[in-house]
Amino acid sequence: MENDPAASSTLQRLEAVIAARRAADPDSSYVARLNARGLGKITQKLGEEAVECVIAALAQDRAALVGEAADLLFHLLVLLGAKGIPLADVLAELDRREGVSGIAEKAARTAS
Repeated sequence: MENDPAASSTLQRLEAVIAARRAADPDSSYVARLNARGLGKITQKLGEEAVECVIAALAQDRAALVGEAADLLFHLLVLLGAKGIPLADVLAELDRREGVSGIAEKAARTAS
C-alpha cells in the first residue's frame, strides 16, 4: 500500500464530503451535528474511536479493527476540518518524515 494513490484519493474524497457537510442541517448530517456540538465533542469522538481501535487490535478481531480504523480516520478528518487543517498538510508532514528513522525524528522533535 506504500504510496497508494487510491488510498490518498479515498481520503481526499472523504475530506471533501466532510467539508461539504459541515454547514448542513445538524438534524440531517452527522458531520454537521458534531461541528455544531463543538471541538470538545469532536475530540471526544476521536478519542473514543482510538480506544475502540486499541480494543479491537488487542482482541485480535481483524474485522472490528478494520471498521474501527475507518471510524478513526473519519473522525480525524472531521477534527482536521474543524481546525482548518487540510489533509494535504498531514500528508506533506508524512512525506517529510519518509526515510527518517522514527527514533531520530522523535529525538529531533523533543530537542526543539
